[in-house]
Amino acid sequence: MLENYKILLGSGSPRRKQMLEELGISFTISKKEVEETYPEDIEKDKVAEFLAVKKADAFIETLKTDELVITADTTVVVENTILGKASGLEEAKEMLNLLSGRDHYVYTGVCIKSIEKTISFTSSTKVYFKELREEEIDYYIKEYQPFDKAGAYGIQEWIGMIGIEKIEGSYFNVVGLPVQRLYSELLKY
Repeated sequence: MLENYKILLGSGSPRRKQMLEELGISFTISKKEVEETYPEDIEKDKVAEFLAVKKADAFIETLKTDELVITADTTVVVENTILGKASGLEEAKEMLNLLSGRDHYVYTGVCIKSIEKTISFTSSTKVYFKELREEEIDYYIKEYQPFDKAGAYGIQEWIGMIGIEKIEGSYFNVVGLPVQRLYSELLKY
């Protein structure tokens, strides 16, 4: 698959790196700093894809003809509010309290870009959290420090094991990369 391309992963996420490795794809990590801003009037379910494309576009000046870059961004949306990465303990606590006892959506936008072509898509998963006790939230934040994760949680971590009642959609999408859909799109590329 994709023998004609050297694949770059435009992400510093250890989870995305691991999932791509587990797909059996050879790649190198090449991250560019991009300001993660988006238009205020954009629909909430389109933000992650917008940011993934923005991240891929940062490579256009340096992308070689035999290279392909994969970028992604994940957002958590609850009650029409986007939850980004928590800036610290208090914000993480606020986010987890907001998610407690309700459902929310996780959107991961992915962009696959070469000099000749760009493909982008969004994968959506609905996640249901049980009512979280204050001690559970405090324990999770203290032990896992989820400040690098959208919505201040990782489904693959302790809070996901004890707090998530069910999901509708891709588990891997919530981790940060909808690998089945990515694989399908790469086969078509």
